[in-house]
Amino acid sequence: MKTLVLVRHAKSDWGDPRLDDHDRPLNARGERDAPRMARQLADTGIGLEMILSSTALRARTTAAAFGEALGIEPVLREDLYGAPATMLLRAAAESGADAVMVVAHDPGMSVLAGALSGQIEHMPTCAVAVFHWDEDDWSVVDAIEPSAWSFDTPR
Repeated sequence: MKTLVLVRHAKSDWGDPRLDDHDRPLNARGERDAPRMARQLADTGIGLEMILSSTALRARTTAAAFGEALGIEPVLREDLYGAPATMLLRAAAESGADAVMVVAHDPGMSVLAGALSGQIEHMPTCAVAVFHWDEDDWSVVDAIEPSAWSFDTPR
């Protein structure tokens, strides 16, 4: 069985135009939403083995909240910053884990969630999409429908 959890980073702060996009922190709403959504996911009893995160500050901070709630130290990957959907799925497959979370950015997150679900049109900030397959091989998950999936947003 394979499990993929997609989490778009929480709401970021655009208040300082001098900051590089990579260095933007979470705003107050993002700081509130990330731990709340992380606790909600942890309360489901999901058994994740790994959290992969973009190196952008807003993604790292979001991943840290999920990591704390799930008892997993996030692994930072530069290639997830601005990554397309194909790279996000490839990172999960290359992780070696059967159950992995990827914390990254749009448009890649929305494209991947839409392709896997056939229904999700947009991943708002701090949205959580969970996909399960009754397969043992990551190479087939983008070619078959998940056996189950869910979608949750902070609003």
